[in-house]
Amino acid sequence: MLLLAQIVHRIIQIFILVIVIQAILSYFMSPFDPIRRFIDRIVNPFLNPIRRVLPPLGGLDFSPFVLIILLTIIDSILTRIFISLSG
Repeated sequence: MLLLAQIVHRIIQIFILVIVIQAILSYFMSPFDPIRRFIDRIVNPFLNPIRRVLPPLGGLDFSPFVLIILLTIIDSILTRIFISLSG
């Protein structure tokens, strides 16, 4: 179970990194660039529901920040569950 917890933790960390990269690239790279379109296809399905609930405030999109917080909470909960099941 601990191995499964580590794998899930790493996947969530990588996804958080991809979210940060997507947020940074959105300021500097054209939305039509193939790299950005690829990353957007990965991240946007998770950001769009948050964007429906939390529209941009003052021109700033806080949905990546909210998604990172949610993923961190999910990671913490899953890690505790896996550790309790293994111990």
